[in-house]
Amino acid sequence: MAREKFQTLTEPMFYILLCLREECCGADVMARVSALTHGRVSVGPGTLYNLLDSFQQAGMIRETAVAGRKRSYLITDKGRETLEAEYRRLLVLTEDYKACLGEEDLS
Repeated sequence: MAREKFQTLTEPMFYILLCLREECCGADVMARVSALTHGRVSVGPGTLYNLLDSFQQAGMIRETAVAGRKRSYLITDKGRETLEAEYRRLLVLTEDYKACLGEEDLS
């Protein structure tokens, strides 16, 4: 069975949505993702603009301004819900990891 699009987020998807809690343009998103992750995650323009288009079509972000080629975006309620769901999913994974380590420590 194919997984539903955006059921789980890749790291670039997660960080793009996280950055768009504040209005910003694509270049700002790329810089913020890199700064937030201390360079661990980098998002190139091809990936970024493909994801921005997909997020916009899915109603997860909205375009807020256009100045020439520069476009700014902001997360929507649907995008916030998706981001929150991914955050909760990651917490479950880390709790499972901790529980598994705890069992090993007991043996």
